[in-house]
Amino acid sequence: MNYLSKRRTALGSMFFFVGLCFASWAARIPDIQAKFDLSEGELGTMLLFLPLGSLFGLPLAGWAVHQFGSRRVIMVGSFAYAMTLPLIGFSPTILFLIPVLITYGLLGNVMNISLNTQALDLEDQMGKSILASFHGLWSTAGFVGAGLGAGMIFLSFAPELHFTIVTGISIVIILTAQRFIVKDRKVSEGGGLVLKRPDALLLRIGVIAFLGMMCEGCMFDWSGVYFKKVVMADPSLIALGYVAFMGSMASGRFITDKLAARYTKVAVIQLSGALIFIGLALSVAFPNIWVATIGFLLVGFGIASIIPLSYSIAGRSKLYSPSVALALVSTISFFGFLLGPPLIGFIAELFDLKTSFALIAVNGIGITLLSSFRKQVFLIPQKIKIASAS
Repeated sequence: MNYLSKRRTALGSMFFFVGLCFASWAARIPDIQAKFDLSEGELGTMLLFLPLGSLFGLPLAGWAVHQFGSRRVIMVGSFAYAMTLPLIGFSPTILFLIPVLITYGLLGNVMNISLNTQALDLEDQMGKSILASFHGLWSTAGFVGAGLGAGMIFLSFAPELHFTIVTGISIVIILTAQRFIVKDRKVSEGGGLVLKRPDALLLRIGVIAFLGMMCEGCMFDWSGVYFKKVVMADPSLIALGYVAFMGSMASGRFITDKLAARYTKVAVIQLSGALIFIGLALSVAFPNIWVATIGFLLVGFGIASIIPLSYSIAGRSKLYSPSVALALVSTISFFGFLLGPPLIGFIAELFDLKTSFALIAVNGIGITLLSSFRKQVFLIPQKIKIASAS
């Protein structure tokens, strides 16, 4: 294995560790709720503090990576992120837990921007599209983390012990990978805190990512509800739609890079939008267990490529450094993730859940159209050609 391959493996393990930590926290949310005797409404309020921290972390991450380099931010941020996880479990009161969740969300986006900046640098050095495979490892870690969480619950391990074990695993990964996390090569002078207006390229990519993240958030939060109330699945099959979506999204990210290399990133984004629309349209038009499952599979494949390819294109902005460009696009897309799930609920209250999903399906058309008009906006000068990555 040559040096670049070793670096790719090490960086992939870092994406895996971040996904493992996040999935471990998500698996124990019911235990946290029980520990503090929270109502559904109180739990929902508490869960808002993590995305609030994530939002604070976006401009900070872009600035920090630009000022200090992604390697330094990764090494400091990774240890901080891993060691914050047990604090969630050990929190004695809600007043202690809230700043911990804000910090955890902030560090999560610091890791997101710094790791993707490092991945873009490696992608340029390797001369081919590889970013989606890293996101695939993050998604795979979600399955592993959920499975590990189920095992810990079965063994009656308290959340704080569970989280401490995951932190130990994470530290081993960080120490093993650290020598392959390298200093960035200087690619742009555009930096500073991300409190500025994006250019035409980043705005368009940001809106595409916004629409994709809105779909993703809806699928995360509403898949089970849709299968229960619209598909009317047997109780044992209610999770089938979510599993189908998650499985195809994770696996789709491992083939996205090859598809992008062969057919161009723009073409893959166009296809992704079409798959999202077709998948949701099928699920709405024919809400039976088998067609809806196939529809959710298609949606997963469609969503798989949106964020990694958006990041890959945005990271080659001529006006901003990769970290700042990623933070700008992430900031725009993040609002899609936040707005999508409550929007589904609001529309469902006014009409019904099928109408909500039908309207979200229109996002797929929007993604395809936005990536179709004036393709040259995506083909700005860059280190590797977006249109013909090998």
